[in-house]
Amino acid sequence: MDSQFSDIVPRPRRGFDPGDNDLFTGAGLARMGEAQDDLQWLLDRSYAKPGALDLVSRHYQLDSRQTMALLRSTDPTSRYLARGDKQADPSELKDRQVLVDGLNQIILLEVALSRSPVFLGRDGVFRDLAGLRGTYRLIPQTDQAIDLILGQLDQGPVEFVHFFLDAPVSNSGRLKSRILERALHFKTPVTVELVSNADACLSGQDAIVSGDSVVLDSCHSWFNLARIIIENQIPAAWIIDLSGPAKT
Repeated sequence: MDSQFSDIVPRPRRGFDPGDNDLFTGAGLARMGEAQDDLQWLLDRSYAKPGALDLVSRHYQLDSRQTMALLRSTDPTSRYLARGDKQADPSELKDRQVLVDGLNQIILLEVALSRSPVFLGRDGVFRDLAGLRGTYRLIPQTDQAIDLILGQLDQGPVEFVHFFLDAPVSNSGRLKSRILERALHFKTPVTVELVSNADACLSGQDAIVSGDSVVLDSCHSWFNLARIIIENQIPAAWIIDLSGPAKT
């Protein structure tokens, strides 16, 4: 194996668990949709999210991964509306200085490329269940994930793109190097910065690209870049649609 790929592990399915085939299809998915409707009702009446989530998860006997998917895909309606008001149209990418939540977006696309479940939340944003918790390794899908982001931004075309990577996460330095290597194949100028907390760096900024709810709530404007990429360029993605009321 070429030494430049020595940090890549062989053909994993990032964000996948063998039980997902039961949890996110058929009766498992239907039960989850009903639970989400009840959770939404509670959140819109100012119930605290941890308690409300625990209540519906117990009532519907949800698995921990189903519960985590609801946690990441459901918030009070007021937050969806506020995020929507700040969402910029893709046509506004032209000549912008774009700031990317690097690990958040790359991992999401790695998951989609791995045919592991990605969840379309009620705010129209895709999220995953990779749950790396401070650990990260490059995988065979990493280069393609980076290329999809840079290729989409090339179409803007944007003035430049700046990636923020969380330095405490393992192998973030290797990912920085890989992004800069892949950037040589694209027109858009690219910089990458290792920071102690990417969320804090993106807070209050304009033209950010992220799927992190905290970042979306705190930024001034954002682009839903990953949704464009997943829906238009990853036809094999396993999309779990949690964007609306459960179908009855």
